[in-house]
Amino acid sequence: MSTRSPKEPVTVPAELQTRLERAGLRRTLATRAVLGLFLGNPQSALSHAQVLASLTARGLDLNRVTLYRLLDRLAACGVLQRHADDGARTWRFSLADTAQEGLVPRFECDACHRQFRLTEASEPTRAVADDLFRTLALLGHQGQRVDLSVHGTCASCVQPGADGPAREPSA
Repeated sequence: MSTRSPKEPVTVPAELQTRLERAGLRRTLATRAVLGLFLGNPQSALSHAQVLASLTARGLDLNRVTLYRLLDRLAACGVLQRHADDGARTWRFSLADTAQEGLVPRFECDACHRQFRLTEASEPTRAVADDLFRTLALLGHQGQRVDLSVHGTCASCVQPGADGPAREPSA
C-alpha cells in the first residue's frame, strides 16, 4: 500500500469524479483519503475495519460510523463495489470497474482478498448479461450491472503441492 499522506492530493480519474459529482459527494479530506487508499492499490478488497486501520495508520482520525456511511455512499454512486465476505461475515469494498460496461467477471482470492478482473470474458458470458438486462427491462426494472465473482486461491497464495493458501489474509 502507498505511504501517501491523507493530506496529499489524489488524482481521481474523470469517470470517478463524474460519479462523485452526480451523487453530490463533496471531496472532503475523508473522501480523498478513502479514494487514495483504493486508487493506490486497485486490486484490494478491504473491510471497513481494514480501511479504518489504514487511514488511522496514515494519521487520519475518522469516526467509524462516518466511514461506514462514506463507504456505502461511494458504493451507491458506483465508485466502489461492495462484496459480501461470507467467511468473515462482513462487507469488503473494492474500486469499481468504470472502463467496462456490462458483465466483467472477477476472481477473488479467499486468502488475501485481492480481486482480479477477467476482462477477456467470452462472448457467451457477455451474452448472458445482455439477456439478464433484457429480462429485467421486460419486467420494468432498470439493471445497472451484473456481478459475477469466482472465488478461490490466487497464484500468489497457493503453496506448491498444498491445497490451501500459503499465507494469512492481508490488508
